Amino acid sequence: MLDETSTDGSVGRKRTDGMDSRRVSRRGFIVGGAAGTTALTGLAGCSGVLGGGGSEPITMLLTPDTPSDVRPQYAPVHDMLEGEIDGLDLEMEVPQDYSAVRTALESEQAEIGMDDVTLISKPDMMDLFGTAVTGGTAFYFSMMLTKPDSDIDERTDIEGKNMAFADRLSTSGSIFAVYALKEAGLDVGDAPDGDPVDFEGTWSNHGDAVQRVLNDEADACTTWSGNGMAYLAEDQELPDRVAEEDSFIGNRGQEGTALRPFWWSFPIPKQPIYARQSWDSPMKAKIREQLIASDESLIQEYLPEDYNENDLPFTTLEETTMDNYEPVIKRLNDLGIDLG
Repeated sequence: MLDETSTDGSVGRKRTDGMDSRRVSRRGFIVGGAAGTTALTGLAGCSGVLGGGGSEPITMLLTPDTPSDVRPQYAPVHDMLEGEIDGLDLEMEVPQDYSAVRTALESEQAEIGMDDVTLISKPDMMDLFGTAVTGGTAFYFSMMLTKPDSDIDERTDIEGKNMAFADRLSTSGSIFAVYALKEAGLDVGDAPDGDPVDFEGTWSNHGDAVQRVLNDEADACTTWSGNGMAYLAEDQELPDRVAEEDSFIGNRGQEGTALRPFWWSFPIPKQPIYARQSWDSPMKAKIREQLIASDESLIQEYLPEDYNENDLPFTTLEETTMDNYEPVIKRLNDLGIDLG
């Protein structure tokens, strides 16, 4: 039985600039993470290392997760923007958690972000560029996974079990899942800010949530489809809405270890890309225009060798408004999550 929630609502260029290295920049105290409260791990081109060449250094904050997973995924986007915009020195950094994103933007340590929770928490502080599109769709899914021989077949079976979540403020890895468990009749207590009542919960990140199930440290987990699809059997049947709207279905079977899905959300808008309003630079409009002008053929020119195209998080930008994120706002309010 599958528990579901109904709808509401060419050869690539190889990098030679040390993509995975960290460097000290104008924001060295947060890039290195040795001091200060906002820990970020960076991906940067070499053009601005010494601050020369007349380029303008810009920091874009990626989605908080395991840096070694996230950085390579966004390499084509990084290289496309630097390759197409003259004078751009782009740093892509990975915050430790979602709360670090707003801190970095408010303190002007970064210019651009791409998560819905931060945007929702301070919409008047941001200029919304649009919603990321990849594989021809602007949507993804939250999903719950368990081992194939588990006795968990639906959300109510989580009662008395241990559930692994991503970051507490992750839309797909926490907020949608906690709301779905509450909707199914479970007492979620003060989760995700506090402890649930009818089950045990642990919060970390998307990668760790899945690993906890694989290591028998949790009975089930929740994650986003860009992470979870790889752990499904190659021939795993999918709900029609997932098969039609999700761009990561080609990842099924990649990890070799199959988990079984027992719940899927309705389509969730992919991450918005936005800039802080206090950033006054012609580069803001240039980046937005380039993201909108981008398409699959252009991104293909910047794919590194051996890049898994199913992991590509962005091909273009779809213009959108805050109304698209109303389902997220509804769940934040229902769970009493104060974003400050």
